[in-house]
Amino acid sequence: MKHLSRLTAVSLAVSLAASLAVLATSTQALAQQTTLYVAGYGGSFEKTIRDEVIPAFEQANGVKVEYVAGNSTDTLAKLQAQKGNQQIDVAILDDGPMYQAIQLGFCDKITGLPSAELYDVAHFKDDRAVAIGLVATGLMYNTKVFAEKGWAPPTSWNDLKDPKYKQQLVIPPINNTYGLYALLMLAKMNGGSESNVEAGFKIFKTDINPNVLAYEPSPGKMTELFQSGQAVIAVWGSGRVQSFANTGFPVDFVYPKEGAVMLLTTACPIAKPNVSPLASAFIKQLLDPKIQLVMLKEYGYGPVVKSVVVPSGMGTMAPIGARAANVYAPDWTIVNDKREEWTKRWNREVER
Repeated sequence: MKHLSRLTAVSLAVSLAASLAVLATSTQALAQQTTLYVAGYGGSFEKTIRDEVIPAFEQANGVKVEYVAGNSTDTLAKLQAQKGNQQIDVAILDDGPMYQAIQLGFCDKITGLPSAELYDVAHFKDDRAVAIGLVATGLMYNTKVFAEKGWAPPTSWNDLKDPKYKQQLVIPPINNTYGLYALLMLAKMNGGSESNVEAGFKIFKTDINPNVLAYEPSPGKMTELFQSGQAVIAVWGSGRVQSFANTGFPVDFVYPKEGAVMLLTTACPIAKPNVSPLASAFIKQLLDPKIQLVMLKEYGYGPVVKSVVVPSGMGTMAPIGARAANVYAPDWTIVNDKREEWTKRWNREVER
């Protein structure tokens, strides 16, 4: 009996130790998932995500979301710097950098993506990413200043060459998608293409540079330049312009007659050992019809979810309906192959 008792005691001890080990492992795994790191744009986009998405997601999932703000090239650089030891869980990028991120193996497959509910344009191969909103790249102008000066609203990419805008034009540099799109459109309008941007570089150097106050990548500084009256016209995205207009500042967005350029705002879960399922859950939250409407209202994003019904009067700047059907979508396979070369040339010849 004593022998059996000792065996029982030993068995209980082993069982208890095993249970504690499992509990410790589970607790450790849970602790590792108590913070979700999301990297995305700054400015008004960050505010919308912090106000409208993160609080509800944190409460529903018992997780703390840390938001890391930066433009797409900043976030892609972070992913490259952290290769093999990724700190980011979800990346929100422009479509061009997203294609690079996928190619470099940074994106994991999104689990449970509601594919049938999304427009075709939102899909990426193997669900390695998904578009969460549609943005048009075109022109922004100060409606009050234009009215005071008796200037007609801009209608064309060629208006960027008009000498009356000398030192009053702001364009993001080409390491920012908006600036890159301006280069591509000017090339395309003058016989070029993604494979031949020579005309775009020539026009920037000779005709547009004299008008440029700043090649500004920061959304905050862009709005400051308009608020101070230094800038009156810019190349920017419909979402950024909508957010700026929502503050009450007198700006409007123009779809140039030669066409605006489609920009997809996209998201992907970052590939790493033991990927948290919360990464895919966060991305799917961005596709919730209610959040899609918030993004349309607050940020001017065209919805990617078919079931979203746009209320009358909402989305006046967004690429929806006929506007979405008449935008130019660049071939990112070609663009990404040339982008580093173009950026070096831009820094040498344009933005000196």
